[in-house]
Amino acid sequence: MKISRTALERSTALPGPYHGFFSFPVSKGGYSGVAVYADSRAAIPIKAEEGLTGMLQPKPPLSLEERISSTSSYPDPEDFNFFPEEDGSTPPDFTTAGIDFEGRTLAVDFGLFVLINVYCPAETSDSRISFKMNFHRLLEKRVRSLIAEGREVILVGDINIAATPLDHGEGSLASRQIGFYEHPPRAWYKSFLEPYGPMIDAVRRSHPGREGMYTCWSTLLSARGSNYGSRIDYILITKGLLPWLKFGDIQADVLGSDHCPVYIDLYDEIVLASGETRTLKSAMGEDLQTPRDPPRICAKFWDEFSGKQMLVSAFFTKKKEAANVGIDAAPKPDLVRVPSVLVADSGMGDTATKKLEIVEPSSAPSQKALGKRKQSEPNSVKVKKKPSEKEKPAKKAKMTVGQTQLSSFFTQPSRAKKTLSNVSASRQDKSRSASQSAVPTPPETYGSPTSAIQEIIELDSDNDTHPPSSLQAPWGGSQLSETEQLEADLAFARSLAEEDAMAVNSTPVKGKTDASAWKSLLAPLEAPLCTVHKEPSKRFIVNKTGPNKGKAFYVCSRPVGPGYDKGRAERLREEVNPMYRCDFFKWASDAKREAKRST
Repeated sequence: MKISRTALERSTALPGPYHGFFSFPVSKGGYSGVAVYADSRAAIPIKAEEGLTGMLQPKPPLSLEERISSTSSYPDPEDFNFFPEEDGSTPPDFTTAGIDFEGRTLAVDFGLFVLINVYCPAETSDSRISFKMNFHRLLEKRVRSLIAEGREVILVGDINIAATPLDHGEGSLASRQIGFYEHPPRAWYKSFLEPYGPMIDAVRRSHPGREGMYTCWSTLLSARGSNYGSRIDYILITKGLLPWLKFGDIQADVLGSDHCPVYIDLYDEIVLASGETRTLKSAMGEDLQTPRDPPRICAKFWDEFSGKQMLVSAFFTKKKEAANVGIDAAPKPDLVRVPSVLVADSGMGDTATKKLEIVEPSSAPSQKALGKRKQSEPNSVKVKKKPSEKEKPAKKAKMTVGQTQLSSFFTQPSRAKKTLSNVSASRQDKSRSASQSAVPTPPETYGSPTSAIQEIIELDSDNDTHPPSSLQAPWGGSQLSETEQLEADLAFARSLAEEDAMAVNSTPVKGKTDASAWKSLLAPLEAPLCTVHKEPSKRFIVNKTGPNKGKAFYVCSRPVGPGYDKGRAERLREEVNPMYRCDFFKWASDAKREAKRST
């Protein structure tokens, strides 16, 4: 579990009746870590310790009686075969190698067996393979020393190795089967399992030939849907525990992680070769009537969970007692109970109704509030006035220009329209100023000296359109004849009709124009088709730190699977399976550029 001790909540450290045991990295907080939960109603561990070397000790250090093994049983760096680094050198000791300092191991003694929970390193790079191999060798050394002491061992956790081609998502491909065990971690794991080593794969023992029994899937490839994964999480047992093994399996349908749970079930009782029946509880020492405490490294005894140390969160929360005292100590002002009264007052020539409301007096009114209060006010009764219909301000007339259209930002404005709108606005301003000057200001209302009601009346301008000056008789000229006047009026009517027709034709439909404009701006880019399946591709974003972080790209939308096309450099052409993802790849910027060219 990737969490630090300071971030661990009590509900996670001690959930209900469970005893929690944890191991955290010495320096890399939240980088790695393991945990063991033991149900106190079924089994209480006898001993527990962190690490494999015996070097990780609590404060104060574990005594000899608290240790799982004697001091001589822990691995000795002088008798350890270190795997060489990239430069060929080998670390002189475990401290220099740092093998045991990443919080990757917990050992818990349950009497019948010693449970070792591990999180083996992953082979993220070639420089990491030395660390990984040294951890595996140290783990084997510790397991073999426990077996030499006569102890049975259950090894659980993420080994980060596919044991056989059957446990690998591409193990069926011929190229993967050739040289499968030449890889150093796989060669070690093969020698650690039966028939070459001391450990037995309990889950594979229950399902010898089962295919697709994977426990881990890549989230980057969305590989869980097509069950393209690998089996790297195991439960290994020593041979002495085989009579207790009932069943083992995985729980691939349990979501929430890129791994799935793995479990084994033990018999409650077995019949020994001597004919004696032995229960699991007695074998684990749980049939004793005297209850015992869990080992000292249990989270139950941590200072932050045993009441010896205050948590940081306690400094940022108020105590309930102090909060209640502060509320009770505050004096409550006496409320003035005055019945609600309706009075009449004249305003703007009509009767307006006012309602008196009860207001709780302030215990210490500010000087600013007292200065604003009128001298004539007898008490602190607030008056609200409901304006009459005539006092209510008239609704403003709708603007003739209307709301700005989206298309106006993409077209050059017309000068003629601008001149006409200026003239119309000028007329409206003149009519508004005239109307405002003609309306008298209402008198100041009682109880609200600063909230005078002002009535505004807006007059709609007639906006009469007059014929152009070229069609009118000049001042001082002779009057037109009746025939000439008719011809002039006819010409003027034709000009108005032509202008209206041009306006209708040139002005697009608002809804269609806005929709098309918004569509061109906000519509997502249509996914390009992959080259092999001719299907819409899937969009991803680069999250890895580097020059391409944040960039979007498209790949084939089909799921990955055995033989999916990784490209000619990584996949043999004869092993490509066309039913899975092809090698299509395109940057979103290139796809957008191509889409613009096509339109």
